Amino acid sequence: MADTTVIQIPVVPAVALPLRRPAGQMIVIAIVVCVFALMPLIAAWSGKQGYVTLFSRIMIYALAALGLGLILGFGALVSFGHALYIGIGAYAVGMLSSHGITNGFAHLGAALAVGALASTLIGWICLRVSGVGFIMITLAFAQMFYYFAIGLKPYGGDDGLQIAARSNFGVLNIANNTALYYVIFVVLMLTLFLLHRLVGSRFGMLLRGSKSNERRMLALGFPTLRYKLLAYVISALICVLAGVLLANLFRFTSPSYMQWTVSGELIVMVVLGGLGTLLGPVIGASVWLLLEELLTSMRLGLPWGLDDAIRDHWMLGLGIFVLIVTLKLQQGIYGWFLERRT
Repeated sequence: MADTTVIQIPVVPAVALPLRRPAGQMIVIAIVVCVFALMPLIAAWSGKQGYVTLFSRIMIYALAALGLGLILGFGALVSFGHALYIGIGAYAVGMLSSHGITNGFAHLGAALAVGALASTLIGWICLRVSGVGFIMITLAFAQMFYYFAIGLKPYGGDDGLQIAARSNFGVLNIANNTALYYVIFVVLMLTLFLLHRLVGSRFGMLLRGSKSNERRMLALGFPTLRYKLLAYVISALICVLAGVLLANLFRFTSPSYMQWTVSGELIVMVVLGGLGTLLGPVIGASVWLLLEELLTSMRLGLPWGLDDAIRDHWMLGLGIFVLIVTLKLQQGIYGWFLERRT
C-alpha cells in the first residue's frame, strides 16, 4: 500500500479592510476641494481677479502631474518626456485655430487622437528598456518634438503662436475666465475620481505588482508590458488634456511647453506631494506654483535689497525648499501626513 502524505495548508483569516477613509485624510480632501471650488468667490471678494488665472494654472499642472503620477508613483516609470504631451494638446488648439477651426470638440478630438498615436508608439519603444534607458529615451523623444516645434515657422516657431479665441464648445462658453476655471475644476475632480477607481481596480493592482516584482508577475502569466503600455497611454492623454486647457487659459502655445525642464517640474510636483498617492501630485503642484508665485513677487520691505535678491534668485529658494522636503519628508508632504495618521 502506497504511503500518502497529507499536506495541510494553513488558512490565513481575511483582514477586514476599512470601509471608510481616515478622518484626517477626508479633512485634507475636503479642504483641497473647497479651496479650489471657492477661489473665484474669494478672488471677487478680495478684488484680486489674478487669483482665478493663478489657480487655473495650478489645477492644469496638477492635472498633468496626476497623469505623470500614474506611471511614476504606481508603476515606477520615470518619464522625462511628458511635457511633450502637454505640447501636443496645446498645439492642437493653436494649429487648428490658426486655420479658422474654432470648434472645441475638434480641438479636443484632434489632440487626443494625436496624443494616443504618439504615446502608443513612443511607449512601445521606451518600455522595451528600463531604468536609465527608459528615462533617456523619453527625454530624447521630447527634445525631438521640441526642436520640431521650433522649426514650425508658419506656427510661430520659437516665438510661439497666439490664439485668437478660446475653443468653442457651443453651449459651454469658456470665453469667461471664471467659466473656464470651473471647467478645469470639474475636469480635475473627474480625473481624480476615475484614477481612484482605476488604481483600485484589477488593472491598478497589476500595475503595482509589476512595480514591486515584474519577474513574478511574468511568471504568473500576466502580460506586464501590455499593462504598462496602457498605463503610459492613459498618463499621456491626461497630459494632452492639460495642454488643451493650458492653451485655452493663456490663448497661446509655445515650444517651451515641451521643454524637458517642464517634465522635470512635473516630477518634482509628484515627489513633493507624495509618490503612490492621488492627492499628492495635486498638493505638490499647488505648493510648487504658489511658492514660485510668492518668491517672484516678494514685497516684504526687507532691508539691503533682499526683496530684489529673492525675486532675482527665486529658483534658489525653490531648490532649498525641495531639498528640505526631500531630506525631512521622504514620503512627500501628503505622504508624510498619511503616515502620521496611520
